[in-house]
Amino acid sequence: MNDCLFFGSNLFHLLLKNESEIILKPVQFKFENKMKNQNEKQIKQIVSTFFSTIFLFENGKAIEFINYSSQDHHCEKIKIENIQKVTVGFSVEAILTKEGNVFAKGYDINPKKPKEFINISSLIEDTNDRIIQDIVSSAYAIYLLTSNQNVYGIGSNEYGQLGSFINETQKPILMMKNASKIFSGSYSDSIFILDSNQELFVCGFNQYGQLGIGRKTKTETEIETETETETDEDKEIFNLTKIQNIPKGKIIDIKTGNRHSIMLIENENENQNENPNENPKRKLYSCGYRQRNGLNKNTYEFTEIKSSLFENDNILEFSIGFNHTLILTSKGKLVSFGKNEHGQLGTRNKTDHFIPIQIKLPKLRFNEDISNYHVSCGEDNSFLYHTLPSFSNLEEDLIKLFRRKEFCNISFKTKNGEIIKAHKLILKYRLNENQNQIEKLQEIISNKSIKESNQIFEMIYSNNSKINPKLYCEIKEIINFNEKIEEAMKRIYLNENENEKDFIIERKEKQYKFPKLILIMRSELYRGMFLSVTDDTSNKVTDYSELSNKSFQIFEYWIYSNQIKNEIQITQEIINEIKIGIDYFQLNQTYPNLFDLLINKFNNQNSKEKCLIF
Repeated sequence: MNDCLFFGSNLFHLLLKNESEIILKPVQFKFENKMKNQNEKQIKQIVSTFFSTIFLFENGKAIEFINYSSQDHHCEKIKIENIQKVTVGFSVEAILTKEGNVFAKGYDINPKKPKEFINISSLIEDTNDRIIQDIVSSAYAIYLLTSNQNVYGIGSNEYGQLGSFINETQKPILMMKNASKIFSGSYSDSIFILDSNQELFVCGFNQYGQLGIGRKTKTETEIETETETETDEDKEIFNLTKIQNIPKGKIIDIKTGNRHSIMLIENENENQNENPNENPKRKLYSCGYRQRNGLNKNTYEFTEIKSSLFENDNILEFSIGFNHTLILTSKGKLVSFGKNEHGQLGTRNKTDHFIPIQIKLPKLRFNEDISNYHVSCGEDNSFLYHTLPSFSNLEEDLIKLFRRKEFCNISFKTKNGEIIKAHKLILKYRLNENQNQIEKLQEIISNKSIKESNQIFEMIYSNNSKINPKLYCEIKEIINFNEKIEEAMKRIYLNENENEKDFIIERKEKQYKFPKLILIMRSELYRGMFLSVTDDTSNKVTDYSELSNKSFQIFEYWIYSNQIKNEIQITQEIINEIKIGIDYFQLNQTYPNLFDLLINKFNNQNSKEKCLIF
């Protein structure tokens, strides 16, 4: 059963029947009655505004609680499958699927049918940019980060939140190229974009200084009395503007509220030599209106939120609602600040708190694993919920591989003399190059218990430092967590190291060797074959006779790199052949989809002719 706490304005009368309209302290939130079928599903994400709350589950399905009016409260299943992420704004919402498609709805997205989801990623004019990596929403707009690291915006532009002077758009417009991250908030009219050089840009509504660009838009008296003047300088920023004074450190997250913004910065441990197990310190910085920003003073640049609650502790994550903020620390503290007229601060009363205050929590089922808890703020309510460790499908497979002894071909000895095995190919692309890192890893393992050793390897395999942050500090110098798996696999392909290729594909009396690990990453057929509970002694497949040499070269290169060679000319015959192979070897769930890449490349090569329509 899910472990989820809730407090604030009660919009869930189907689930919290015995609770009052305002819930002042955290209560257990359960799926009951008409939602019986959801009981066994593990929550992955919760997003909420006044009109809509979406629960996304680990199985890629989601349900939505809709609150159109005081009489119209109802719940419905979202019909879209394979959902990776959901995001909601005050009047818009969007869904990112595992295939890289984005479906959105809302008046500012589709005025004629605002309650129907449409595929907005398919509306991007550049067909090469239609595979989406990430999404965020502001109050009235949706932002897309593509796999090519370009940012698009769609929806309202009343306050310049699309980085231009257009009024609005129901088609995505290009906002920035070479971006790495995008940030916004359900009740804001702004967007923050981090580019590939780690420079931060912003545009949108800035009446209360919430963009952090250091310019006053109102006097202190005007802000205090919340009066507005139409001549406020820089009230709206219509062009993406670089923020000059960013706090030093790595930007982990930025979230924006109606009148304030908060940034989470990670700094390297200053006392790393003295305390090697100490995690990098994370700090919160805020700007905007004093009753929302946790500082209790108006600020126009990002300023650190200091509190005794954060001393000898670290910030895991935070969330912003309309006028309040929740913070979760590594020692299990839940902290809040802001307005509290609906009990959204969880403090058992309706008193506002403009500086951080700790929330008294009931005993949690997963108290020892606080890193897998998450916070989410709605308009006037709050959630604290538990999730499974956050692995992608690929990284889940790596964990499964690690636990299958037959795939492990390198041994390590723990301090008690136990032997623990790992997969050498995985270590090859996870460990830094140009150093004898396997020996360094063996030295670390030799001083650890079998439990600690398993945790170390699970962090290496899954790219998830939260499994054991203290142990992570010991291995992070020898691990390359930044390199994409595809880049490492391309190196393996180019090096042609036959010792790492342990599976044979026969085609027209010719044999091709592949690492089983790489085939698992790409093919549902091989994934089921190698990771099934039954032993499979077969080491070859002979069903590629229908592919021409050129088609098989496309398949082979894509298996390693997730790309198509630029120099290969795509024809209708090749597309037909590859489609047969995709269907047989169950490659449809891969990301990005090989067939989509082929169609895009074909259309680009034949841009003067009529494009293919399937």
